[in-house]
Amino acid sequence: MKTGRPPKQQRPAFGQRLNELREATGLTQAQVAEKLGMSQRAYSHWERRPVALRPEQLQSLATALNIPVGTLLANGETKRRGSGPAGKMRQLFEAASKLPRSKQEKILDILQPFVREHANGANGNS
Repeated sequence: MKTGRPPKQQRPAFGQRLNELREATGLTQAQVAEKLGMSQRAYSHWERRPVALRPEQLQSLATALNIPVGTLLANGETKRRGSGPAGKMRQLFEAASKLPRSKQEKILDILQPFVREHANGANGNS
């Protein structure tokens, strides 16, 4: 379910891609803006107007969305790889994203420390 008011004009290609990537991660504009240390209004400008972001802004944005910088800059459509069914993790995250925010936060409390611990291959075990 989309929230906020509909755009009065068509988004630029980068803004449209940014909007799709943000929604795919399940984040609101306010959440991304908070991660970037800026206001929601300033962030929404990036999705709605042509912008020229500095390299460090692109890197921060990619980090906030947990995607490679190249994905932000890709000229093609943002599609999932392959055409088969979604993997178990994606299905689980999509289901979790539909839970009430309080339930999502409980999942995050468990998952974030686990991912942090194992993301850099520190343990070496699977």
